[in-house]
Amino acid sequence: MRSIGEMARDSGLGVSALRFYDRSGVLVPAWVDPVSGYRWYEPGQLDEARLLARLRRAGMPLADIRLVLAGWSNADTDLVRGLLQAHLRRLERGLSDARSELSALRAVLDHRENPMASLRTATVRLSAPAPELAAALDAVRFAASTDPELPMLCGLLFDIEGEDLRAVATDRYRLAVARTRTTGHDAGRVQIIVPLPLADAMRALLDGEETAELTVDGGRVTLEAGDRQTAGQCLDHDFPDYRRLVHLPDRRRTLVDVAALRETLATGPVRTSEPRNQDGPPCALSVLKFADDGTVTVCGDGDEDQHHIAVNRDFLHHALTAGSRPELLLEFTTPTAPLVIRRPDDEHTFSLLMPVRLEN
Repeated sequence: MRSIGEMARDSGLGVSALRFYDRSGVLVPAWVDPVSGYRWYEPGQLDEARLLARLRRAGMPLADIRLVLAGWSNADTDLVRGLLQAHLRRLERGLSDARSELSALRAVLDHRENPMASLRTATVRLSAPAPELAAALDAVRFAASTDPELPMLCGLLFDIEGEDLRAVATDRYRLAVARTRTTGHDAGRVQIIVPLPLADAMRALLDGEETAELTVDGGRVTLEAGDRQTAGQCLDHDFPDYRRLVHLPDRRRTLVDVAALRETLATGPVRTSEPRNQDGPPCALSVLKFADDGTVTVCGDGDEDQHHIAVNRDFLHHALTAGSRPELLLEFTTPTAPLVIRRPDDEHTFSLLMPVRLEN
């Protein structure tokens, strides 16, 4: 007999997926311990589980998966072949429809005026305290993308408006924003994307207490701190309108001890996400439970609830570190809404983590 953990390891199905398929009657274990509830599988069920994993990766509906499993061992394979072919045709139709819609959207983009272009052409000179600008860069750097397919995200947005400079970074799965007060610029809004190597060079200069001078001249940005200077070209792309992403509905808040929560994440239960069932790459998940008294716990596989929030464990760890406070506010609503990590003393510096959908 194989334990559920062994079955998960050898089949490619996660433990939570095996529980889901047991409850659905698709892959029922050979024996369940009446005391512990632990599931055990016969050796012959491994091939069935691997078949199920393949069908799921192919995106086959659960109703069809049931029939494929039921007919897989029959001498007459017409039913199974027909189901596979029908699903392939559905996928091909869906891909064709998606191509048509995306082509239409690209045509709209090609003919639309680009209002962001004017935000990159102005000349700006402003000053900011070096420690504050350094803190803003530290608060957002972790969320920047390194995906060459999305070069506009491979940098930090400097969003300058009035006396505010907001540093922003996102890799689609998380977003971080930090504000620095400045002097010397009181005109309209200007946005530039500073490539990550240049942003890191800027941060290296901001190790003193002096005032930093930032100059934007067309597509070139220069930072001076004391007698040192670094400069380079901005990225010639448009950054997404992050302000649309941070307008969230009313959320519950809980104040957490950062050191204690990081220890809980490091030692608590971990789940593994799978590419088809979450937005983003496979990752280690922490499933968070928020009690009415504000306590946050990390749930194991046996503690499942539709209100729990699953997040990338490493991403949450990075956000807690970047928060740079012994206590931080966690703001949350539903398992499908972003989890917000905010400094209790600075509402303008925060990060958002996109949740990950659990198998069930």
